[in-house]
Amino acid sequence: MTQVVRQTTRDLRRHNRAALLSSLYLRGPVSRLELVAESGLSAATVTNVVSELIADGVVAEAGSVESDGGRPRTLLAVRPEFGHVVGVDVSETHVEVGLFDCALGTLGTVRHPLVGTRLDPDEVAGLVRTGIAEVLDGGDPEAVFGVGIGVPGAVRDGGIVHAPTLGWRGVDFAELIDPHIEALFPAGLPRPDGKSPRKLPVHLDNRARTLGQVETWRGAGRGAERAIVALLGVGVGAAVATAGRSHPDITTSEWGHTVVKAAGAACRCGSHGCLEAYVGTEAVVRHYAERAGIEPVIGDESDGELARIVAEAAGGGPAADVLAETGEYLGIGIANLINLLSPDRVVLSGSAGAIMGQAILPAVRDAVGRHALGYLAERTEVVLGRLGPEAVALGAATLPIAELLANGGRTG
Repeated sequence: MTQVVRQTTRDLRRHNRAALLSSLYLRGPVSRLELVAESGLSAATVTNVVSELIADGVVAEAGSVESDGGRPRTLLAVRPEFGHVVGVDVSETHVEVGLFDCALGTLGTVRHPLVGTRLDPDEVAGLVRTGIAEVLDGGDPEAVFGVGIGVPGAVRDGGIVHAPTLGWRGVDFAELIDPHIEALFPAGLPRPDGKSPRKLPVHLDNRARTLGQVETWRGAGRGAERAIVALLGVGVGAAVATAGRSHPDITTSEWGHTVVKAAGAACRCGSHGCLEAYVGTEAVVRHYAERAGIEPVIGDESDGELARIVAEAAGGGPAADVLAETGEYLGIGIANLINLLSPDRVVLSGSAGAIMGQAILPAVRDAVGRHALGYLAERTEVVLGRLGPEAVALGAATLPIAELLANGGRTG
């Protein structure tokens, strides 16, 4: 027997509100007329929903633009001051916590190295809690409506983390964070119906996926039909973002552990010849140290050492040779993705992407041109990320923003 699901008027209004707010957030600033054209809803429906969003303080008018022969069209945008979100990047070498406004503008960041923690989940969680408290110091905790955490592994069942690079298998990381949130945010989230405040939500996801989300929302992947966002750091991963009607559809892959050289350099995963063993931050630092005959500088200081190598490469020598090799292997890895997935854009992002991207981009593009199928390479542009070294923490902040959009701008 076929079950008929009937949509109530309230359900329809909630759906329309979420769809229009998502469109406005991801495409904005836009006019009411553009929302009508994009959504397929009637002008009256769009006007009513927009009026509600303005009355709730989620959306505001943001200037105007000339129209063809008519009156100027008023533009609409989400109000940055509507609320704040916390984004947390848990990497293999550090924990970075950022406080962001509703439009993902940065209000403050702190960073703690994972030195001496042995990557113990309890100690890492302690650094996360400390970082959140620090970015909120002197601010307004009641303005925060969600916390997002990006981790270098798979997240299952709402908060169970499997992160081989951290030595974590089935770690309930959410449980290590959630009980302490009430102490940081004692007021909780207010409810429109006046009932007791609900607990502030904490979201966990793979950090490559959250990076892909923010690069397609606000960065170099915006507007692409299919973008591959490469997370270049100590670890290497990739997110594939395919344009959807409201949000991009994002999937991740263990791209860093695809083999680019048979019987090549040893990788942390236990295999040999993985892409990560040639283009990851610590891999580049180690290869440079071998050529220069010095001890490698790894751990939380590896980003600084990578920046020094990039600066030294301008004068040739071992640094230039290592960066040329890095660009070649990265180009091979990207060519494989292009041949498999046929994207129209590849974005080099993450901390290492921000540090060495400009220096190796010509070599990467050259290698892509030689290793990818010509007709696919011709329609794929390889570009640098635009969000800087804090991009992964910013990506984690998109998790509570996504929930806000799905709820039509309601936090209660």
